[in-house]
Amino acid sequence: VAITRPTYLISGASSGIGKSLSRKLAQFANVVLASRDIEKLIQLSNEINNNGGSSLPIQTDITNLDSCTNMISEAVNHYGKVDTLVLNAGISMWARFDQIKDISLFNKINDVNYQGSVNCVYAALDQLVENKGHIVAITTAQALIGFPNASAYSASKHALDGFLETLRMELGSNIRISNVYLGWIKGTNLRANALGPNGKKIGSSHHKHSKRAIDIDVCTSKIIQGIKKNKKSIYIPSFLKFIPFAKLFFRKWLFRKITKVTNQEES
Repeated sequence: VAITRPTYLISGASSGIGKSLSRKLAQFANVVLASRDIEKLIQLSNEINNNGGSSLPIQTDITNLDSCTNMISEAVNHYGKVDTLVLNAGISMWARFDQIKDISLFNKINDVNYQGSVNCVYAALDQLVENKGHIVAITTAQALIGFPNASAYSASKHALDGFLETLRMELGSNIRISNVYLGWIKGTNLRANALGPNGKKIGSSHHKHSKRAIDIDVCTSKIIQGIKKNKKSIYIPSFLKFIPFAKLFFRKWLFRKITKVTNQEES
């Protein structure tokens, strides 16, 4: 086991951005792969290990604190430490609030996107403080501003943003925190797995990405560049960094723009 290499723990590692990130991080770090789908994790772990990397698959349900505690315990037993926690697991939605038939959709999304991330941080905190570690939250532009068809998703990401901002104040230099604000990304299952008005996955019937979407490979390379540069905020695409400014000074224009773009994505 390569103890001298940093150890990254990635939630939601079995598919999409988590899977792509894990492959690339394994080129210079030990990677702990966490998700509920142990079969996919084992396949990815074998691929990484066969290519000269070092990885450990751990079946984890981040909505369960005991499962998160076990995840950290196994990671530390195997690698001796956890340096970076990548909060990547998440679920999305696509439904206007007035069309939602099952309000428990809010609980489902919040349990993963917000409470699941809190559980991971709580379980990992002692390790992260001890190692002056790093939390990397894979979040969204919808953490910065509300978004049509995504009331629960946007709310859960706003909550996560507030939680991590508070940690930054409380823990100071004991821990580093980076937020990765993403736009639409091609090559993930986030849209197919998005919850519709009835609280069920929309699946393949969901609308396809427009030309605005960024390829997953480009996205994860930019994330790693930002992590290496220790950026507090990483915006992909980069124009998302103007959202807070536009929200403050051009709110009406921004709201119209977002509504128009969302309608185009739906058509």
